[in-house]
Amino acid sequence: MTSLEASALNIYIDPAYVAFGEDKLFDLSDPILNRDDQLIAMVRLRDAARQKGYNISTADKLRIEAEDSGGGDYYSMGLSPDISMLQELSVKLRGFLLMEPPVVAPGLYADLSSFTAQFERVYIHNTHGDGYSFDGVRKDVLRKLYWPIPYQGVIKQFWGKEDRSKKIVMINGNCKPASFNEELYSKRIEALADLAKLGAVDLYGRGWQRWWSRSSMWLPYWRHRRTLMSIYQGACASKYEVLSQYCFALCFENMAMRGYITEKIFDCLYAGTIPLYLGAKDITSYIPEDCFIDCRKFDQWDSLLAYARSLSVADVRLKREAGRAFMESDRILPYYHSLENIMLDQTD
Repeated sequence: MTSLEASALNIYIDPAYVAFGEDKLFDLSDPILNRDDQLIAMVRLRDAARQKGYNISTADKLRIEAEDSGGGDYYSMGLSPDISMLQELSVKLRGFLLMEPPVVAPGLYADLSSFTAQFERVYIHNTHGDGYSFDGVRKDVLRKLYWPIPYQGVIKQFWGKEDRSKKIVMINGNCKPASFNEELYSKRIEALADLAKLGAVDLYGRGWQRWWSRSSMWLPYWRHRRTLMSIYQGACASKYEVLSQYCFALCFENMAMRGYITEKIFDCLYAGTIPLYLGAKDITSYIPEDCFIDCRKFDQWDSLLAYARSLSVADVRLKREAGRAFMESDRILPYYHSLENIMLDQTD
């Protein structure tokens, strides 16, 4: 019997954003919150929990339900909880998930010692201290976080599209990092600006046109704003649909940090688009190198472009097939079953 089975049969989750409260974390019908099927992993967790006899809901229901149910198991996906309230309700602090990297949420990493003191497990992109400090941290509490993904295998309707643009695409919102240590936001802008001069790139995403926003108030954006606007195609309703129109995509994480691999590279592989990847320093420990092109191998963006354009039709096919083979393999399971492994199997 696991520690979870021995406790009250309730699981409460604080989502990463309050908009997902009132059980909207499990609402596949909401086209905005479930954009690109991002909530399917949550629904899979809920269904697996129910099969084991557990009730699962967002943590805003705690005050209503926990007083009658005798407590439960609590997880946060990035919101700092009211610890005293949780203790009053006899809720067990099972896990804290640091979904964002330090360049996005430096405050959470500053509080890491508190989280490791309060929670049974803290799930983090790497347990090596890369990108954050071990000062005061209980390292025995740290566990590797695998980014939850919706599907095992490719999405055939997008992956199978053959008629694709020879341009490179990038899909990212315009943001300014909260911390500048190892950030890759400026690298995105640098790559876009250089490739735009060669007529080789299209940009999609939210916020790029809003020069007055807080996200735009930094030098890299202003230095290249005119160039960025010349390649800007607007927001997109479906990343998969847009990606399926291109052979290659600039796929940059928010930060260069070991183990930090998000949905970005998986989105490309789902759609059969070859990722031009920059992010996790140890990416090949998790994803085979023949599935993507490693931007670190090129000292100039025009060199990267020249290499991508030099690939034959057969070369492109081999990389796409390698991506599909990986997505269909057991190597994808730590990501596919990430949430179930965290919340339904705490046997270590």
